[in-house]
Amino acid sequence: MSDRLAIQSKIRPYSLDFVDDFTVFLKRELDSGAFLILDSKVSDLFKTRFTPWLQPDSSLLFEALEHYKTIDKCKDVIERLVSRGFRKTQKLVAVGGGILQDVTAFTASILYRGIDWVFFPTTLLAQADSCIGGKTSINLGDKKNLVGNFYPPSQIYSDISFLDSLEEKDIKSGIGEMMHYFIYSGSASLRKMIDRYQDIMRNRSGLKEFIWESLSIKKAVIEVDEFDKNERNKFNYGHTFGHALETLTHYEISHGQAVTIGMDLANYVSLVAGLMSRQTFEDLHVLLSWNFPEFHWDRHIPETYFEALQRDKKNVDQDLVCILAERPGQLIKKKIPLDSAFKQIVQDYFHLDFSRPG
Repeated sequence: MSDRLAIQSKIRPYSLDFVDDFTVFLKRELDSGAFLILDSKVSDLFKTRFTPWLQPDSSLLFEALEHYKTIDKCKDVIERLVSRGFRKTQKLVAVGGGILQDVTAFTASILYRGIDWVFFPTTLLAQADSCIGGKTSINLGDKKNLVGNFYPPSQIYSDISFLDSLEEKDIKSGIGEMMHYFIYSGSASLRKMIDRYQDIMRNRSGLKEFIWESLSIKKAVIEVDEFDKNERNKFNYGHTFGHALETLTHYEISHGQAVTIGMDLANYVSLVAGLMSRQTFEDLHVLLSWNFPEFHWDRHIPETYFEALQRDKKNVDQDLVCILAERPGQLIKKKIPLDSAFKQIVQDYFHLDFSRPG
């Protein structure tokens, strides 16, 4: 396992470096005249380490909440940058998780028709998944990730020590995304990670090998299908059902844990459709259930979930487009009618594990 991952992009090649002390590299970037956009929560957690660079004319604190991942917020960031004399030759340096990444990347892609940006991911979700691939995703009202483009950073610095500051639910969110890559590829890391699940919760440094494996799987695909036309579509495994679950719960369930349930539901639909064997479903269900969040289907209105599925941006006509599975390493893109028969399958699934007195 190396400390550098190089990604070949049609937009620009870039690399991810695992580093032991992010401040060394942050200082190097900011001393060159870059502008810092810092997650306010990260600032609070590591206040003394950021104090030297929190200057009014060269930094901006951003409250990284899902409902701030909007065009209006990007416009606000641009206006504040321009008012402070930001130039096309300068870089943006983002320190935070996936929400801050989306806002910074989208802003960088449209300001002055494109400026350089550098990323220091601080969450497991960002370190193990979103930091590479170049997607920028902005919400439009209650429609998740409807607006965006492709605009990778010029450099990524990943410091595993950030993970020590995360709550357990944030670690579980990142684990959910890594699990989806491991099932996509049929990687032995899925079972290996679950075998170490409790140890990982106590000692986050043990995540590095799984982060590397997750990113390596993603790198191999994005280098041949960067713009999500073919094979990269399969990375939506678990996400169609997971995004709707996030909407249903008003984002009370973390993204990666929603995707964990989403994968299990996709597997159940695959089982009912005759694509997946009962044994494969049961084996994967046991592994995925380690990462399930607390969720009670009976406390929600089912039609709200189906309405969220209907709004998914990947749908074609009245059909739901989602990724199903035969087994790990063999995923399939399918169109499914959003009819009463499908809705009953979903209801049956949620009553298996997530039906509790409300």
